[in-house]
Amino acid sequence: MKGPGEGDLVAIDDLAHDGRGIGRLAGKAVFVAGALPGETVRVRRLRRGARHDEATLLEVVTPSPERVLAPCPAFGRCGGCALQHLVPAAQVRAKERELAAQLGRIGRVSAATLLPALTSPVLGYRRRARLGAHYLARENRAIVGFRGQESNRLEGLESCPVLAEPAGTLIAPLAALVATLDARARLPQIEVAVTEAATVLVLRTLDELGAADRERLRAFGIRHSVEFWLQPGGPATAIALDPPGQTLSYRLPAFEVVIEFGPVDFVQVNAALNERMVERAVELIDARPGDAVLDLYCGLGNFTLPLARRAGSVLGVEGEAGLIARARSNAQLNGIGNARFAVANLGDDFEARRELEPWARDRFDLVLLDPPRAGAQGVLPLIGRGRPRRVVYISCHPGTLARDAGLLVHQHRFRLVAAGVMDMFPHTAHLESIAVFEPER
Repeated sequence: MKGPGEGDLVAIDDLAHDGRGIGRLAGKAVFVAGALPGETVRVRRLRRGARHDEATLLEVVTPSPERVLAPCPAFGRCGGCALQHLVPAAQVRAKERELAAQLGRIGRVSAATLLPALTSPVLGYRRRARLGAHYLARENRAIVGFRGQESNRLEGLESCPVLAEPAGTLIAPLAALVATLDARARLPQIEVAVTEAATVLVLRTLDELGAADRERLRAFGIRHSVEFWLQPGGPATAIALDPPGQTLSYRLPAFEVVIEFGPVDFVQVNAALNERMVERAVELIDARPGDAVLDLYCGLGNFTLPLARRAGSVLGVEGEAGLIARARSNAQLNGIGNARFAVANLGDDFEARRELEPWARDRFDLVLLDPPRAGAQGVLPLIGRGRPRRVVYISCHPGTLARDAGLLVHQHRFRLVAAGVMDMFPHTAHLESIAVFEPER
């Protein structure tokens, strides 16, 4: 309905999977960024679609009691966060509803038990990030930040409260540094890696840096206690400004495990939540001293090595040879001799190549899955034939988890005994979850 002022009044009923509010306008669904369930808002329609419209928020007429002041002044412009205006506990409840809805709608399954959500501090949690950089020649200045919420344009930031320190307060100084570089127009990206002992900034360099630029980076690094790496091509080309560079690592104290990694290697962005996630996965899989465990998509050994502290043996499988090399090195670093590793492409065509993998003929008592966003569909037939006692599935995408859960239940005769949310990315709509499957008897 039309309000007395500019725009239309809309009652918001729900949250979409991307954190936007959902209401109805002229009988059709409308998505409104920044609006919350239970609110009446005034909007201006931006785009009309066949099934739904999109609108921009003009005014919150009746606010939700769960609305809070966003901790970041760039919220609403910056696309890094979608839910800073919603109290954190309500963010988690919304993600739990979304997980259940996806499992039901896509997989036609429901979990017998809802696991308590895993949470962490909601600010300063992000130890990995990829920042954009852009030099504005007409203004003779650079901006550093994330892409915008409603456009692909880079939104410059002064600081970022979700980034771990010191990275969170280094954004404005980094922008000032970029503006002084001779290569400032050819430096589109800065990757951040923060650990307890070191902070590394990886600059994507489209041109070779000259001596003067290298000295400017060294001076900045000394002043702010950070180390620069340069990446002229793909991730494998990253190299310390002054080799060999610092060794990055994180600890999993409950298992007396240290994981070393490179500045562009994949690690979970939230250190505190990762510790809790590994502890929960090991608890749920319930490995016994004589058990053989298969860890698929094992990466650096984030789950493999803790599992090896409990099980008889663990095999970690990953498609990237560089990560497997680091996983083997991490096993040696921790004195773990009952973990072995294999390189294999675990994509959707894995079943056609299964006979080429000797490990795929072994029997495993337990399986842990931690696939990328595409999910684990390719290895589900292997799991179905092996009938492990339990499968624990770590998911970074609820849609592919729901699809795979449906396949495990309806095609491979497993039960979904438990599932729960792990809030790896507070203030965002990103949904990380864990699910537990057992074979039908």
